[in-house]
Amino acid sequence: MEKIFQENFQEKMKVTMKDGSVAELDFETEEGRRAFRHTAAHILAQAVKRLYPSAKCAIGPAIADGFYYDFDFDFDFSEKNLAEIEKEMQKIVRENLPLRRYTLSRADALSQMAQQNEPYKVQLIEDLPEDAPLSFYAQGEYTDLCAGPHVSDTGVIKAFKLTGIAGAYWRGDEKNRMLTRIYGTAFPTDAALAQHLQRIEEARKRDHRRLGKELGIFALMDEGPGFPFFLPNGLILKNLLIDYWRRLHAENGYQEISTPVILNRTLWETSGHWAHYRENMYTTVIDDADYAIKPMNCPGGMLVYKMKPHSYRELPLRVGELGLIHRNEKSGTLHGLMRVRCCTQDDAHIFMTEEQIPAEIEGVIRLIDEVYSKFGFKYHVELSTRPENSIGSDADWELATNGLRGALDSLRMPYTVNEGDGAFYGPKIDFHLEDSIGRTWQCGTIQLDFQLPQRFEAEYTGADGARHRPIMIHRVVFGSIERFIGILIEHYAGKFPLWLAPVQIKLLPISDRFCAYAGQIEAALKSRGLRCQTDTRSEKIGYKIREARLERIPYMLIVGEKEEESTQVSVRSRDNGDLGSMTVEAFLDILQKDSGACS
Repeated sequence: MEKIFQENFQEKMKVTMKDGSVAELDFETEEGRRAFRHTAAHILAQAVKRLYPSAKCAIGPAIADGFYYDFDFDFDFSEKNLAEIEKEMQKIVRENLPLRRYTLSRADALSQMAQQNEPYKVQLIEDLPEDAPLSFYAQGEYTDLCAGPHVSDTGVIKAFKLTGIAGAYWRGDEKNRMLTRIYGTAFPTDAALAQHLQRIEEARKRDHRRLGKELGIFALMDEGPGFPFFLPNGLILKNLLIDYWRRLHAENGYQEISTPVILNRTLWETSGHWAHYRENMYTTVIDDADYAIKPMNCPGGMLVYKMKPHSYRELPLRVGELGLIHRNEKSGTLHGLMRVRCCTQDDAHIFMTEEQIPAEIEGVIRLIDEVYSKFGFKYHVELSTRPENSIGSDADWELATNGLRGALDSLRMPYTVNEGDGAFYGPKIDFHLEDSIGRTWQCGTIQLDFQLPQRFEAEYTGADGARHRPIMIHRVVFGSIERFIGILIEHYAGKFPLWLAPVQIKLLPISDRFCAYAGQIEAALKSRGLRCQTDTRSEKIGYKIREARLERIPYMLIVGEKEEESTQVSVRSRDNGDLGSMTVEAFLDILQKDSGACS
């Protein structure tokens, strides 16, 4: 996301690392950016303590596009206070205070934080292992418990901006006290900061929560936090994506199944989810037995595979499922369609032999590339390896990881390695989309799994007549259809391409007298499979046009006396303005050229 700024940031910064060593880094490196913005968070905390000495400091890390710090205020803090804090931060930067790292024993660290009346820091120290190194960073009169890294002095932080506040439970636990989280961002130059703030403003305009409501796509109700309601336009959009998914998967040799939403505890114990994913699952009791609402589709898919014997001649067996899943997300993490508690996951599971691994992975990569190209997304790829909380043998993990790596290398696809971020049952390839304003979103994933077939004792009969264990690919393309819709809303700013627009054409009669003619045109267009509506309200035509533009309708057809007499329509394009009068057939030719009206 920061590539557009990197060429301007070649100046090296002295950074004190977590082990106390000093390195020279520049802002274009991830470590350099983290140290730079982590220091900005400390400047924020120092400014808050100068202005509001009674405030208690919690934590203040660097994050993807900036930083935040959590505080416990004894007064009603609001965004009005941010300007005063920014002014004090600017003063601290001008003071050019050096950052000094030092360590303390556990007893001395607890004593120092208690003397400073910082109860959250005391909790952090108490929860650390007794032999954990306790490092502090001091700048002027301000000292903070911190592992680092940090830049050499406050004067390095040339440009920054506090961007907002939010509530945040201490340690993310709803049972704990609600703190005030202050967000900010920082860059080495004013120009780069201005570019970033402009992008934030553009993102605000594209916010899918606002546009989703305005365009009649979805709603979020107090009666179901994290459980989205799809409105008529939204369901059209969702079904268009599902129809496209089904058509593409049928062409690529997938069969579709549907498995139950609720399954018993024994299944989840066999799959490993009860032990490794229990905190994210909703559970219930039926006939005195434990059940869980599925957070994933794969265990149900395993049961379907095991319903009958399989031969090597059937493999690879590609099975898709548009399954409704539920996950127990914390309320503070919910965000429109991007983070929900239930969603439709476009899963597919491929059962195959070891020899078929490279070809099947390559096939999935090509399918994912086809989908993302259709929506105009660029993307980059990440290979995630074995996590600490994993199941299976070293040999299986090595074989699975090498299988994914080999497929990427075979396709000559650039990728980065994300050590230790695989699923608990296998390594994975993640696809990170880049939208029209440069933000990245993790959507598609390919996971190679030796463990689930073993746990479920899945088998096939090989060419040698013996029983063998299949290898399994888990993969999604959209990720979740709900989240993908949220991404599409923001990517297109609500201006969906013609094939995906819930309403493709709006007919606008100049007066009630021409509603009948508009109805004839609407019927003719609908007979061609087009999605259109007629605005029959007794409003002036200028008002109707403005409303249709706010609804991001791709085409508006204005009909009045001239159009009725000539059996034509006056065409306005959302993207290209007034196209003049023409016959319906001529208009259909335009639609055919507009990225495929019936794609």
